[in-house]
Amino acid sequence: MNTKPWLATYRENGIAESVNADAYPSVVHMLDEAMQRYAERTAFHSFGQRLTFAEVDRLSGAFAAWLQQRLGVKKGDRIAVMLPNLMAFPVACIGILRAGAVQVNVNPLYTPRELEHQLKDSGSEIIVIFNGSTPTLAEVATKAGIKTVITVAPGDATGAALPSPPVDARLVGSLAFADALREGASLTRTPVALTGDDLIFLQYTGGTTGLSKGAALSHRNLVANVEQFKATMPSAVRPGQEVIVTAIPLYHIFALMVNFLTYFSAGAESWLVANPRDMDGFVETLKQSKLTVFMGVNTLYAGLVMHPKIREVDFSHLHLAGGGGAAVVGATSAKWKEITGQFIREGYGLSETSPVLSFNPASIQSFSGTTGLPLPGTDIRLLDDAGVEVPLGQSGEVCAKGPQVMRGYWNQPEANAAAFTPDGYFKTGDVGVFDDKGFLKIVDRKKDMVLVSGFNVYPNEVEAVATACPGVGECACIGVPDDKTGEAVKLFVVKAPGATLTADEVIAHCRKEMTAYKVPKTVVFLDALPKSTVGKILRRDLRSVG
Repeated sequence: MNTKPWLATYRENGIAESVNADAYPSVVHMLDEAMQRYAERTAFHSFGQRLTFAEVDRLSGAFAAWLQQRLGVKKGDRIAVMLPNLMAFPVACIGILRAGAVQVNVNPLYTPRELEHQLKDSGSEIIVIFNGSTPTLAEVATKAGIKTVITVAPGDATGAALPSPPVDARLVGSLAFADALREGASLTRTPVALTGDDLIFLQYTGGTTGLSKGAALSHRNLVANVEQFKATMPSAVRPGQEVIVTAIPLYHIFALMVNFLTYFSAGAESWLVANPRDMDGFVETLKQSKLTVFMGVNTLYAGLVMHPKIREVDFSHLHLAGGGGAAVVGATSAKWKEITGQFIREGYGLSETSPVLSFNPASIQSFSGTTGLPLPGTDIRLLDDAGVEVPLGQSGEVCAKGPQVMRGYWNQPEANAAAFTPDGYFKTGDVGVFDDKGFLKIVDRKKDMVLVSGFNVYPNEVEAVATACPGVGECACIGVPDDKTGEAVKLFVVKAPGATLTADEVIAHCRKEMTAYKVPKTVVFLDALPKSTVGKILRRDLRSVG
């Protein structure tokens, strides 16, 4: 059995079989080189402001010095970052990494419950947070062990006085990011010796128990994934020539690795979109940018192709449109190509894999319906339920080994034991099939996870929250197809005896406890849930229930 059919395709298309995961000793070395090499080029645009690579170098250095000298940050300390796509994100991120700390990426839309867990679990005592998210933090800051709050306004790092939400008054003693940069400019940064083995990010992913787990990603993981992506798409990562629009959130590992680290290291000009839901403003950014590269999830593309002014955008320079986070729909790609001239080139990965495992290489000239070839240096095996590799053309669980695969979950020895095969392959929980050229197609998910607009939703978490709603006896959650979000959450509820309960009440309860994408879109009341002989809820049987 040919277990690596993609290698022949590599050879046919001049793709290297592997990359140097130690091309740089650390991500900091990689970013330092870019800031020196492209000093005078524009690195970022945001809200009509711009920063050059030299300015990012200066500001991030000032923040690193301030963290070290004023807060006593040491190598390995975890610092939470809860920001949308603002100029402060890359400046804070590079500053944190230069100080030798580990960045904990936090969704700004988290509820207090979600935020408290992530801060406690990571051991973060410092948080860099958007002003608009401070009311959420104020609910849990003390319980979560936060000692220092650094608040960010939209214009920070640019000097622009842009309108900003107020900082929650309960966060007494919070410090302004702008002040930290100002003070740090006169302080001395102490270089930190970093290696590929050092942690760079804790990237939280949904947990089957209802509590999210932090994928512990190293500098080597990210350097490797950057090098792998460049090796797969060299024509779309031209040094000092690319312009990328970043609408997917930087706290998501897809945008963090591809849009930020990969394209920053190549001297690209990045246009940050803080609020892609403002489609009019988003399209205006696209019109101004003259973009060459765009990355998105299917829902983002679907929204753009329906916008009345999308044809006013100059797409003549666009030569890569990439999709990930959720399956790209062929019809969406066709519509995008009709408007832009470029199909959507799909890839696949997870938080645990930094994230990209496979991508459609430059040789592919049309929408393939697959997630492409494993990246150079990545070995993927498809295993049956007994852990035996399946023959070519048959489906099995996608299990991956490569330099971009995490070392494990943060402080989760039991989860780690379950997440890897005895010979060290990470078990994704997704079911895939290889064709004879080595192209991977994801056909199903082994786990019950629901994928809403590229974000993981775990039924156990939704069920745990919903069960706490007064009047809910028991419940079960599944994912159902949705035209806008790919999948949506559907909740089946059995009422407690004598309870009077409406669907709106259940949804309102869930909305208080969970980020919007996790909230059930529909609630169906049943007299009983389908169960096995041992009492396990049979979620698959609910798919045939109206």
